[in-house]
Amino acid sequence: MSAPRLLITMGEPAGIGPDLCLALSDHPLPGTPVVIGSHACLQRRAADLGLGLRLRRWSADQAWPKAEAGTLAVLDLPLPIPCRAGRLEPGNAEAVLRGLAQAVELISLGLADALVTAPMHKGVINDAGISFAGHTEYLAQLCGVERVVMMLAGRGLRVALATTHLPLRAVADAIQVEALSATLRILHRALGTDFGLADPRIVVAGLNPHAGEGGHLGREELDIIDPVLRSLRSEGLRLLGPLPADTLFQPRYLEEADAVLAMYHDQGLPVLKYHAFGAAVNVTLGLPIVRTSVDHGTALDLAGTGQAEVSSLLAAIQMAADIHRNRRARDRGAT
Repeated sequence: MSAPRLLITMGEPAGIGPDLCLALSDHPLPGTPVVIGSHACLQRRAADLGLGLRLRRWSADQAWPKAEAGTLAVLDLPLPIPCRAGRLEPGNAEAVLRGLAQAVELISLGLADALVTAPMHKGVINDAGISFAGHTEYLAQLCGVERVVMMLAGRGLRVALATTHLPLRAVADAIQVEALSATLRILHRALGTDFGLADPRIVVAGLNPHAGEGGHLGREELDIIDPVLRSLRSEGLRLLGPLPADTLFQPRYLEEADAVLAMYHDQGLPVLKYHAFGAAVNVTLGLPIVRTSVDHGTALDLAGTGQAEVSSLLAAIQMAADIHRNRRARDRGAT
């Protein structure tokens, strides 16, 4: 099977995204990447870091570049305002988002195979007057998909989210029968198609402390979560829960679990990041394209210092290649 054609978006120009992309030339990769971002920004950051690698411009009408030591292929998307490490510029927000749109288009046209994203800064994009909740939601919009699922995975643990970037006071209202059912179906299907698990087992957290304590600490478990799990079990899904979130992350439940579904962002991800930060991958389930990302933010204070750690980006690239391979194997088996 041929090596995947990988697109990597540079992310927030002022953050560590450019540093991470430049570092890739020093590592063996499962496919030759093309970085989508500002050639000038990357060139300046390479100079800041004292790197001597060659940045080669690439365009979609050219053959996919071949691996070449000390060289990084770049699809140049110029920035209206020159970028400086650590200094956010709202005027660059539209160009940063345009990189995502360009990547989705190239993959949709069959000119690339998978997308790996460096971190973006939600605040500066919103400061530019653009409503932006995050990569996950924005990519769903670009791909015309009504619902996707955010999952982080690392060191044998996978944690998916029933809700993503919501204020805590809005979470309970977002836990609804139809939405939760759709999320679990997407998660179950992706564990099979993208991760090659024939009969995945999913552990589901409750929303409230002690999973509601029989209704005394909230009724979402009784009225919504448990009925959804019972209905999906009747369809053949292997689901355990709802379990109290403060006790489900232990070997008793995790040893045979293929994934955990947490009800909200900070219920599940602190455990995942404590367990695997720096080696974990953010993957968007339910998209028609393959998309993975790093497990961290833009780290403005580290940009241009040479201290940015590339391990999560390397893990995201490997996972994107693995998912692409699994999807191709599935498609071949279906023909």
